[in-house]
Amino acid sequence: MVKFLMKAGLPKGLAPSEPKVRSAAGRLSGIVGIICNLALFGAKFLIGTVSGSVSITADAMNNLSDASSSLVTFIGFKLAEKPADEDHPYGHARFEYLSGLAVAVMIILIGFELGKTSVNKIFHPTAVAFSIPLVLVLVLSIGIKLWLSLFNTRLGKYIDSTAILATAADSRNDCISTGAVLLAALVEHFTHWHIDGYMGLAVAVFILYSGWTLAKDTISPLLGESASPELQKQIADLVKQEEAVLGYHDLMVHDYGPGQRFGSLHVEMDQTLDALWCHELIDNLERKCLAELGVHLSIHYDPVVVGDPVVDETRDCICRLLKQQDERLSLHDFRMVKGAGHTNLVFDINIPHELAGQEKAIQKGLENALAEARQGKYYLVITFDRGGSAF
Repeated sequence: MVKFLMKAGLPKGLAPSEPKVRSAAGRLSGIVGIICNLALFGAKFLIGTVSGSVSITADAMNNLSDASSSLVTFIGFKLAEKPADEDHPYGHARFEYLSGLAVAVMIILIGFELGKTSVNKIFHPTAVAFSIPLVLVLVLSIGIKLWLSLFNTRLGKYIDSTAILATAADSRNDCISTGAVLLAALVEHFTHWHIDGYMGLAVAVFILYSGWTLAKDTISPLLGESASPELQKQIADLVKQEEAVLGYHDLMVHDYGPGQRFGSLHVEMDQTLDALWCHELIDNLERKCLAELGVHLSIHYDPVVVGDPVVDETRDCICRLLKQQDERLSLHDFRMVKGAGHTNLVFDINIPHELAGQEKAIQKGLENALAEARQGKYYLVITFDRGGSAF
């Protein structure tokens, strides 16, 4: 069934990263989720009302929130496919993240309401009318939610969508919460222990936790999180394939939504190489990055001195002294400017976020170590870059 729906609902002959495929996947996930969750809501709400079970009614409301979530996801993907315009030159793909945030807020609000209802049931317990239809609807719910989780997992991985994968995780979590509801009904039927309110509260807490987790996952890219280590490595591997590239630094990737990632990068190349040839090579790298990784990469060319024994030896010395302070420190854009009385060593240092605020101590330690290691008078002119990738 999963393969059939994906085959029937997704465009043929296009890559998963294509906007048309992503939009179709969002619509498919939304429609299937709405149908399944509305059916479960109706069945559970009816059984919960007849039996007087607050935990079953709570679980029914959870399915209603899931149906609303699927609707928001559907609308979010629809808005995300709008092309760029004058006011939004980077497109509207972040609507996918905004839809996820809206879903998270809805889940949290419903979790609070269900928590209040469950607490009231704990202090004022009432019997749950046990019945075979009650058990059947809960077992059916677990089965449907398991299938929905599998469906959205396959779909989310196919287009690499955090929003759809979050929906899959939510369906998986619903299996756990519905299992708790079924356990409460069975325990009360066979032992007469009134644990329905406690199970309803547990479901509410679980919903709140899921909503908070989803909120964090959707807010992070909206706030401008850094590119994943996997993507950074892919970009680095692509750049390093060119022998003329001696090094890269200051890699930054800005995420404007799935399929709308823009990056910038500095590459170091021998200053004696022809400038037009270097420009053509960089153009090819930018096109290759967009075609293979879906990142609009802008590369800045940094010419460096290669083959000068004094410059090379001094640079290697500085690198060794940096590594002695911290293995994570690295430098780039190294230049030597010789004067009559001293030599300026001009370069940038990549400093991890954990060492932020220690720039003065790092420079002072480097100056002292350099004075002991080499003769001559050197002034260090250092620019510190935080968090930028380099090799």
